[in-house]
Amino acid sequence: MTGESHIPVLMDEALDALALKPGGRYLDGTFGAGGYSRALLEREPKATLLALDRDPTAIAGGADLVLAMGGRLTLAEARFGALAEEAERFKMAPLDGVVLDIGVSSMQLDQAERGFSFRFDGPLDMRMAANGQSAAELVNEADEGVLANIIYHYGEERRSRAVARAIVEARRKAPITTTKQLADLVAGIVRGEPGGAHPATRTFQGLRIAVNDELGELVRALHGAEAVLKPGGRLSVVTFHSLEDRIVKQFFAERSGKAPTGSRHAPAVAQPQATFSLVTKGPVAPSVAESRANPRARSAKLRAAERTDLPARAPDPDLVGLAVVPAPQTRRRS
Repeated sequence: MTGESHIPVLMDEALDALALKPGGRYLDGTFGAGGYSRALLEREPKATLLALDRDPTAIAGGADLVLAMGGRLTLAEARFGALAEEAERFKMAPLDGVVLDIGVSSMQLDQAERGFSFRFDGPLDMRMAANGQSAAELVNEADEGVLANIIYHYGEERRSRAVARAIVEARRKAPITTTKQLADLVAGIVRGEPGGAHPATRTFQGLRIAVNDELGELVRALHGAEAVLKPGGRLSVVTFHSLEDRIVKQFFAERSGKAPTGSRHAPAVAQPQATFSLVTKGPVAPSVAESRANPRARSAKLRAAERTDLPARAPDPDLVGLAVVPAPQTRRRS
């Protein structure tokens, strides 16, 4: 299970951005099928790597790779948002590099029983780990306003209110428990484009992000990497949709002193000293050949930065706010 069913995206570019060093200590926060971890250790034969994944299936599937790497690879079942704590726990800090390949893996999408995809009928689950609230529990228990905001902010679905209303009406009659039930329900509300994505794509994305707190994990991982990277250590992040990329872009801009400092209407605010310097000046996109060979690559973006020697800073409240769905507003009575 270490690579046949999942094709890593922008892998060469992400590893190039790390500028691997002989004897370096690295962390792969999103092990998945092990593609990045394998390639990193094969590219730099004297490196050691700590790889994390919250999915116990991924950890079990990586056992053969651990054996093949002869002690250079350690696998741990943990969220990538806890990478700083895990690096300290395994005595890997300070690190020479951190790589993150954000989002759901092809393995998870292809397993009907995981409930990530509407391509297969299965239980409405979507949990990357084996615990916590499932998508079915969220869909059947959350208030209509909460559902609408999750689907709008995390799924970027313009018809989120209509979808949430239909979900609430349907669950009054019977619980929504399968991916097909939900996909069919959404398809009756959202108009699909000819040759475009399934009408339920954005709703499923929003629920999956909420169930797994994916954006919160990303924010914690970025701040965690800042804390455990040594001066000259590099952080390389591959994202797959605009919400993730916005967070990474803002983090790197703010931490490298590239964030806007004011306008002619507002006074400039002094920038804190930079804790990162940019390695990629903008997002790196997959080649035309990679996008053709792997449709999943089409929306991918890589950003990377190098740690300076200045102390890590406190978490950025604005960045934390990007990961949180706004609370529903109560309507005023006239």
